[in-house]
Amino acid sequence: MKKSVFCAAIICGFSSYSHASSTFETYGDIGQFAIPAIAAGISWYQGDDEGLKQFGYSILSTTATVEVLKNTVDATRPNGGSKSFPSGHTAWAFSGASYLQVRYGWSYGLPAYVAAGAVGWSRVDSDNHYWRDVIAGAAIATGFSYLFTSPKGPQLAFYPTLMEGNARGIGLSITY
Repeated sequence: MKKSVFCAAIICGFSSYSHASSTFETYGDIGQFAIPAIAAGISWYQGDDEGLKQFGYSILSTTATVEVLKNTVDATRPNGGSKSFPSGHTAWAFSGASYLQVRYGWSYGLPAYVAAGAVGWSRVDSDNHYWRDVIAGAAIATGFSYLFTSPKGPQLAFYPTLMEGNARGIGLSITY
């Protein structure tokens, strides 16, 4: 039942963005919500309550920071509108993408980063933002994801070591 309500809420949310002037702009409008919703959905499906909490901290911090900056800086958009800096669409998209990468690794993160990058590009292409706005939104979201999110599961790392007598070796670290 909960999964059905979750899916219905996402679908209803997407249908409200049909007013965009181009297909690519519509992609950006939908992608800003779809990427974080998919990220949360993956954690929820896996029963990863700790991950959901971390994602919540990250996306709430991202949203608060973006809103404070939009209202403080109040930069003019390429289309003449206000509150251009930073891009909220891009921040939300990168919040989901960077969370997936940090929490579950590059196999989840890379496709999400590609999708989030396309959201940012759509905002520049539609004259809603400058590249600086998009880069700032992505950086804010990624920074908070790295701050609040820890990798799930065992992590394996190799690193160079120096030992007594100029001996060199390779160290191994496993975190679980």
